[in-house]
Amino acid sequence: MEYRVGFAVTEKVRDAIKLVPKQIWTPASDADGGIREGGDVAELTGLLDLSGWPEGMRIIVRRERPHPGAQLSLFEECDGWRYQAIATNTPEQPGVQLAFLEARHRAHARVEDRIRHARDAGLGQVPSREFKITQAWLMATTIAADLSAWTRLLALTGAAEVLAGCEPKALRYRFLHVPARLTHGARRRRLRVPESWPWAAAIAAVFANIAAIPPPA
Repeated sequence: MEYRVGFAVTEKVRDAIKLVPKQIWTPASDADGGIREGGDVAELTGLLDLSGWPEGMRIIVRRERPHPGAQLSLFEECDGWRYQAIATNTPEQPGVQLAFLEARHRAHARVEDRIRHARDAGLGQVPSREFKITQAWLMATTIAADLSAWTRLLALTGAAEVLAGCEPKALRYRFLHVPARLTHGARRRRLRVPESWPWAAAIAAVFANIAAIPPPA
């Protein structure tokens, strides 16, 4: 089983970073496999004492120029780079570069976002005093998390993209708890959203996106 997790940038890691020759740093990759501007990666495995850690563990570090206003440690302020490290047991393989391993881990942040959203959707309220209650609550929570994720993917696009970055609490307030009315006329149902609602146009776009989804074959 392979793993990849964040690794704390401790004093020993900082000392190892200082030993990395300039020519060893290689360009980092973005999610599409292209070069990530202003980012480099290097491996620190041979520069650290990893005795006591699982066998085969490797440490990869990424450095990037920080965005304006970013909070840096004293170490990072010295050379102007911001550092993040990961630990993985993925072995060296022909054609598999450090940049790919680091970018693969960075893409995992989306999983962590989904876990955080699930906690806000009810996952943070378990366990209960009885197993069956916990089981039912978890099932409802996973359904809510799936609906939220698919709504973001399929409906919160285009003119509705302003809602895509909302945390669950903000999404509930702006979209799910909107003071709208369901009316009937000419054999049709209509959802009337107050024009004064700041996200009325985005909500209309959400329903238009959903209506445009083709039926399953």
